Amino acid sequence: MTLDDLVQRLRDFAAARDWEQFHTPKNLVMALSGEVGELTALFQWLTPEESARALEDPALSAEVHDELADVTLYLLRLADVLGVDLLTAAAAKIDRNEQRFPAG
Repeated sequence: MTLDDLVQRLRDFAAARDWEQFHTPKNLVMALSGEVGELTALFQWLTPEESARALEDPALSAEVHDELADVTLYLLRLADVLGVDLLTAAAAKIDRNEQRFPAG
């Protein structure tokens, strides 16, 4: 599946449920923030070493995968609603960061 395929699947999912009316940028940002909070909570009290091994625990691994998926889906939906090409935006940001933070 490509990123475009996933975006289209999200569009179709929202349309089939008549959810476009609720998918305003404000609502999507709030939902995205909530999902990032849920992901953060999974790691909140882990030591750095424990967090590096988090996926070794099957139950925690499943939760991390679910929350990462939620974050990804809300981010993709938000970008789509706003008309932002995330790959182009990300590449441009890396370009700017390379200028701001030169290697070596």
